[in-house]
Amino acid sequence: MTTSSTGAGSGQQVAFGASLSERTAHLCAEAALFMRDHVLSLVSHDLRSPLNAIHSWAYVLERKLDANDPAAQRAIGGIRSGVDQQVKLLETLVDTTRAGTRNLALVREPFALQALFSDSVDEVRSGLARARGVSVAFDSALSTEQFGGDRERLAAALWLMLTFAVEASAHAAKVTLASSANATAWHAVVTFDATLAALDDPSLPHLLEPFARTQARAPGEAGQIAWVLALCKRVAEAHGGTFEQSEMQDGQPVTLALRIPLVAH
Repeated sequence: MTTSSTGAGSGQQVAFGASLSERTAHLCAEAALFMRDHVLSLVSHDLRSPLNAIHSWAYVLERKLDANDPAAQRAIGGIRSGVDQQVKLLETLVDTTRAGTRNLALVREPFALQALFSDSVDEVRSGLARARGVSVAFDSALSTEQFGGDRERLAAALWLMLTFAVEASAHAAKVTLASSANATAWHAVVTFDATLAALDDPSLPHLLEPFARTQARAPGEAGQIAWVLALCKRVAEAHGGTFEQSEMQDGQPVTLALRIPLVAH
């Protein structure tokens, strides 16, 4: 089954910002929360490695320096103390802040996959896609398949995938969500042609934070996802699945792929 709908255009930009539903605001906040968590995780990892190296070299220097030289010993002590303070700061500001999203609790219950996809598409169509004049097509190979998982979390991931695609699409562009299932997993694949300028065009309505949209434009290493899509990755992994994003290049097709195994993990 394939369905498609096109938004009314950018003339509704002013009304769009004032008519955001409580649910849309909640989804935006969730996306921002998990992006923050992802960024803090990167910061923690990138800072701990050099701090550990400095700490190790401080011990090496301590053995090389004259133990009877008070100035040298004070300098080494200051280095080690500074490193310890930075590590504690990371634990306080980074690790504690991430506590709310570190363990993603799931509320598992059976639901119809087709309805999940249809609802997600309709939600984005009637919101940002309509305001941006972007069409959202739904190509489904599903019928009556059921899945036991956290429907709300998965709906949030699908909403974010589609919203990100619309954010990175030009007026009158097309975003497609394809869904399918086999004996082992179900798949959701969003495809679109990237228009990077659309991500931070001030004349267009937006839902995602400016920082998130700016970062999504930056070249990334192979296999890395845009930071704002961290929620999709976390939800997929919590269900034992995977989330992948292809490289974002202006004018080129981009794929966002969510795979969730049918057997609960």
